[in-house]
Amino acid sequence: MLVEQLTEAEQATYKRKIKTREGLRQVLGPFPRKKTAIMCHGTFDLVHPGHVRHLIYAKSKADILIASLTSDIHIAKANYRPYVPQALRAMNLAALEIVDYVIIDDHATPIENLLFLQPDFFAKGYEYHKDGLHPKTREEADALESYGGEIIFTPGDIIYSSSHIIEQGPPNLCADKLHALLEAENISFGDLTKVLNSFQGVKVHVVGDMIVDSYTYCTLIGGNTKTPTFSLKFEEQIDYVGGAGVVAKHMRAAGADVTLTTVLGEDTLGEFVLKDLEKAGVQCNAIRSETRPTTQKNLFTAQGYRMLKVDKLDNRPISEKTIDCFQEAIADISAEAIVFSDFRHGIFSTATIPMLSKALPKDVLKVADSQVASRWGNILEFQGFDLITPNEREARFALADQDSTVRPLALELYRRANCKYLILKMGERGIITYRAPSHAVRSFFTVDTFVTGTPPDPVGAGDALVSYATLSLVRKDCPVVASVLGSVAAALACERDGNDPVESSVALAKLERVRKVAQFE
Repeated sequence: MLVEQLTEAEQATYKRKIKTREGLRQVLGPFPRKKTAIMCHGTFDLVHPGHVRHLIYAKSKADILIASLTSDIHIAKANYRPYVPQALRAMNLAALEIVDYVIIDDHATPIENLLFLQPDFFAKGYEYHKDGLHPKTREEADALESYGGEIIFTPGDIIYSSSHIIEQGPPNLCADKLHALLEAENISFGDLTKVLNSFQGVKVHVVGDMIVDSYTYCTLIGGNTKTPTFSLKFEEQIDYVGGAGVVAKHMRAAGADVTLTTVLGEDTLGEFVLKDLEKAGVQCNAIRSETRPTTQKNLFTAQGYRMLKVDKLDNRPISEKTIDCFQEAIADISAEAIVFSDFRHGIFSTATIPMLSKALPKDVLKVADSQVASRWGNILEFQGFDLITPNEREARFALADQDSTVRPLALELYRRANCKYLILKMGERGIITYRAPSHAVRSFFTVDTFVTGTPPDPVGAGDALVSYATLSLVRKDCPVVASVLGSVAAALACERDGNDPVESSVALAKLERVRKVAQFE
């Protein structure tokens, strides 16, 4: 249930239940008290029948029932958890009639709040007692006994697992999570629309590797009788400007004034790129090379199945002369934002990144997108940028970490990259964004994917995301707005075959559909 569905009186009742621990202690009064209080503590990622039975039993033992939530930052029991963010989990519990108050516990264990609030009773599930008292439960019992409180174990005839339910079939809470995030950040859909409509005229300089993405469509004839070789009949080939080129085209389609600095071969594909970018309205500052072919990645498809991918490329580092040209362009081309679009095809390397970064003007928004997980490269080489946008695999590659769950993984990358904002792409699970916390905002938040149905071509979603997120940050320095609008563009890129740019009008229409779902219109 969303807040908009409630009357004003119901909203007031719902909101008054969610308290700070200081506010709740003032309501409860000192221990011992006339009205007894019992606390239940847990993650409550999905409120299921086992939780309800637990809460009903606890309520029967005291006058006041307090539901205590583990905050998002202290949940690490499984990857991509919590599934439901803390504000929404608090709302779910506050909506239950039997729950009198809800608090979000910012500590790793409930002990500090037990000592601070001093409830008469603390309710634990039967599973914490049936095989003997767990050491952590013993610590909780000791804390209660120190002031005269008591631990109670609820019956355990039925035990449900939120983790099991989520992994078996996660519910679609995209709209609810988005609503909770926007409400917590005091952002409206009108704010999102206003930013999306303001991209016209933003000056952006994209610097990076050019790629031509070719889609060769075939018909499967059969197999060779002598060797295990597929025989395909050629139908057609469609070429798209990809790599840094499509990032530039996304931004131009959104209304920005875009210049692209890249390296092209003196070949037919190079001419194709120049004509395509000119048609799109992107000013291309191309450094031509007779010895380096224009990078092409050709995907062969038959009956909807991807059969083979063939790359034509030269990954040798660019020459010192070319580096000088790039440094001059970075320093001299007027821009509000500069995006380093790294596919590790010769422009960016351990040697060149410091030199190119040094040429960046001080007052420009600095963005790095480094899609290098399958090659030698590391997003951490881009130090001190305003925004970096790796995916999970690239983050694990950068940190040499295959074991950590995604949230601490993202936090470590954020710290070591020394960046202002980190948007970590998690594929079908959406994104997680990190920022510097303050008294008003949390250190991280998540945005679920806005893709509807089965995406025909998820490749290229990251290019759309970094493009719209960058433009958003130029117009409004708000990572929530950037993350939401970037996710909208990424969803649109997934929902279409090929690597075409996302137009601002299409993004506006998508955002309006998301708004209607979130606000139940």
